[in-house]
Amino acid sequence: ERGFHVSWDQLHRDARALLAHAAAIPPDRLTLHLQDPAPEGAAQMYDTLIARRAAREPVWRIIGHRDFYGRRFRITPEVLDPRPETEILIDTALLQPFSSVLDLGTGSGCILLTLLAERPTARGLGTDLSPAALRIAQENAISLGLDQAARFAPSDWFSAIDGRFDLIVSNPPYIAADEMPALSPEVRNWDPQMALTPGGDGLDPYRQIAASAREYLSPGGRLLVEIGPTQAASVRDFFAAAGLIDLQVHADLDGRDRVVAGRAP
Repeated sequence: ERGFHVSWDQLHRDARALLAHAAAIPPDRLTLHLQDPAPEGAAQMYDTLIARRAAREPVWRIIGHRDFYGRRFRITPEVLDPRPETEILIDTALLQPFSSVLDLGTGSGCILLTLLAERPTARGLGTDLSPAALRIAQENAISLGLDQAARFAPSDWFSAIDGRFDLIVSNPPYIAADEMPALSPEVRNWDPQMALTPGGDGLDPYRQIAASAREYLSPGGRLLVEIGPTQAASVRDFFAAAGLIDLQVHADLDGRDRVVAGRAP
C-alpha cells in the first residue's frame, strides 16, 4: 500500500473488484460466493491482478471496462477511463430536450452513447483524432444497441463537421503542462496523453470550441463542456466572447466546478 495515497476503503473496493473479475463472478454477487471453492486458476489470476494493481495500474484498466451512468463501456489504453465526475455533464445535458448531439473528442463514446440511451429518439455524432478511440466507441455503440443512433468520424474539433446540432458536448484535454507531473501514476501513466493535456495552460481546446460552436449550434442549442476545477471563469469568458448566452457553471458532488454551459441565441 505504500505510496498509493488512496483510502483503505478504496483499496478494499479494488481488491473485491479484482477478485470478482478473477473468479468470473458479478461484483454484486461476490459476497454470496465467498465460501465456495475458487474456480480453477482464479487464485493465480487474482495474484497476477493484484500485482498489476500494486504497480499502479488502475483497476478498471486491468478489468477492461468501466461502468458509467449505469452502463458498461469497454476501455483500452487508447481511450480515457470515464470518471464518475463526468456524469455531471450527463445530468446537465438531460435537463433540457435535444434531438441531435455532437460529442467532440468522444474517446470511448461514453458521453454520446449515454445521452442517446437516455433519449432514445435522439441521434448523434462522435468525433475524435484517434482512429483507435473511434473503433472502441463504435464497439461500445454496438454492445449497447446504439449503433443505429450513433455514428463516429475523425475530426479535429469542428474541422470535418457539417450541419447544426441541438446539443454539443465535450470533455476535452484540459490539464496544463505544468500540472502533469503532479498527477497520480494511475492517471499519468495509463490515460492517453492526448486525452489529458493539450499543453500550455490547458485552455486551448476551450478557446477553439467556443470560437466555432455557434456555427454548428441550432438556434437555442446548447454547448456543455467539462472543465478542471480552476477553469470555470476562463471558460465562461470564452463562451461570453463567442456570443453564447445563459451561461452557467455546474459543480460536481464534491462542490468543485465541473461543467460550463451556454446557449446560442
